[in-house]
Amino acid sequence: MSDRSSIAPLAARQRLMTEPALGAGNFLDHALAANPHRAVPSVFTHRTDHRGEVVLRGHSLLDLAALRDRYAAWYHANGVRPGEPVGVVVGEGLEPLLHFLALTSLGAVPALVNDAMRHDVLVRYLDHVGVVGVVADDPTRLAAAYREDPGRRPRFLALAAEVQAFGADAVELPAGHPYRHAPDDVVALIHSSGTTGTPKSTMLAHRQFWDGKQPRMERFPAEPYDRLMSLMPHTHAGGLSYFLTATLLGLPTVVMSDWRRAVVEPVMEAFQPTMVASFPRTFVELATGELPVRGAARVHSWFNTGDSAHHGHIRRLVTLGERPAGLIRPWLLPQDLADQPALPGSQFVDGLGSSEMGMALFGQVTTPESARDDRCVGRPLEVVLKAAVLDQDGAELPDGTVGLLGVVSPSRTPGYWHDRRLTESFELAGYWLTGDVARRSPDGRFYHLDRTVDVIDTADGPVYSLPIEEVLLADCADLVQDCSVVGVPGAPGEGQRPVAVVRLQAGAGGDAGAAGAGAEEVQDAANKALAAAGLAALAAVRIARTPQDFPLGPTGKVLKRELRTRFAGLFTDPQADPRTEPQTGTQADPRTEPRTGTQAGPSTAPSAGQ
Repeated sequence: MSDRSSIAPLAARQRLMTEPALGAGNFLDHALAANPHRAVPSVFTHRTDHRGEVVLRGHSLLDLAALRDRYAAWYHANGVRPGEPVGVVVGEGLEPLLHFLALTSLGAVPALVNDAMRHDVLVRYLDHVGVVGVVADDPTRLAAAYREDPGRRPRFLALAAEVQAFGADAVELPAGHPYRHAPDDVVALIHSSGTTGTPKSTMLAHRQFWDGKQPRMERFPAEPYDRLMSLMPHTHAGGLSYFLTATLLGLPTVVMSDWRRAVVEPVMEAFQPTMVASFPRTFVELATGELPVRGAARVHSWFNTGDSAHHGHIRRLVTLGERPAGLIRPWLLPQDLADQPALPGSQFVDGLGSSEMGMALFGQVTTPESARDDRCVGRPLEVVLKAAVLDQDGAELPDGTVGLLGVVSPSRTPGYWHDRRLTESFELAGYWLTGDVARRSPDGRFYHLDRTVDVIDTADGPVYSLPIEEVLLADCADLVQDCSVVGVPGAPGEGQRPVAVVRLQAGAGGDAGAAGAGAEEVQDAANKALAAAGLAALAAVRIARTPQDFPLGPTGKVLKRELRTRFAGLFTDPQADPRTEPQTGTQADPRTEPRTGTQAGPSTAPSAGQ
């Protein structure tokens, strides 16, 4: 890695904040124009060599532009034109970002797809989008599907390797390249899970997806030596958002192609990041067992978005690293910081956001000194014009009352591709419904209690799963490594009952080889802690002993819909209890569930247990 700094000067970054033409469709070109260090490597990829050692490869802004133009030449030679959607089904890491840059430079619309999406769902999604072509690491499964119905076949199906190997010298890019976007031009399509049907396709627009990120040009690199590890899925809006920010800053960033701790920790040790951005999935793994002390030695900030993280994991991570004086005492002048010692530990910046919100719109900072404040996601960020807790008719509810979370922000999506009715279902009284259930405190802080579809409708009223999970992870940490709480049908007239599916800490819960061992112990400990917190008791606990027992999406979010189906007969048909039976049927691939908005709809009355 180069010793030369690649970070753009502050004056250049401040100019970018007010550049009227800048947006998600042309940020690389603005970074090239603004950053005098454009030839210094700033984006790093990783691999493991034959000795098992991590090898980092750096790419400068100029390198990225050259790769973009070569890929763009291939797309142009294959007839891709402005406004046309193109499917990109490639593995995580830098590769999907290069295709994004290439297609947007032509004015086309990349439909970025997780490469583990089940092929029948993938075909339905690409049909819904209406892609003119598809580039994939392995297009054979698509070719077979289109062979059965040739009328659906797009103009081209191509290997990603073909694009990578293309000799662009013989192809001229179109006049006016790179394309000049209008503010409302769609620059990407980001999909939801598709585990229960055709995925939703969230639109990201040129100006909309840049709105709200401007303050990061001044605030994000707290120190001139900052280095970012991006663990976001880069086919998701979160990964694209951090890449956009890092590119404009010239911030040294390692773009990870794998989020599992076994891969992440060696790269952390080699790259020595000062900032780590991820969905909760990796933070759960890093906070479990022996902490990654060497890899996190220089970390001062952890950035989380998507679903908010749990205190039980956050409190362990913030013991790592150190916080420089400029981060913890921002009111001091630079000359006064030189002799200020760093504080031990780091800060965890938890943000609630989604593809539809355009970015994390709420933020909560936790340090080793912070008091516990379960499910607090903080106050709205500057880009939020208004945030409120609403009833089903869109009326604002008083502080302390549980309801639907709504936001007004220029960063919100223009809507869903080819689905105006679905878009309108998330619009209420001028607000965008985030798909979350929340309450607001009198001092303006918001508390995230559940997704609207995950509220447990008991005979005694709604129970919210996230506060229960919070207690299990923080107060039963000697037993519980991770958990998911869902509602399943009780006996007639009982409504739903809360059930926890739990991953145990190593060695916890008794004989790990016996079916159901540890469930009663965990339930007893959990219900004592829940009673102390004034929350509803669990009706049952089931232990997840294999990955299939605890199905995860690509962001590490548990597939609660699958758990609800699996345990639907738990209280009504004892023979259906999967505790002692092998799982059957097709499992959803554990990498196909990014967090996007979900239809609002359950009861929003507050539970006495909240």
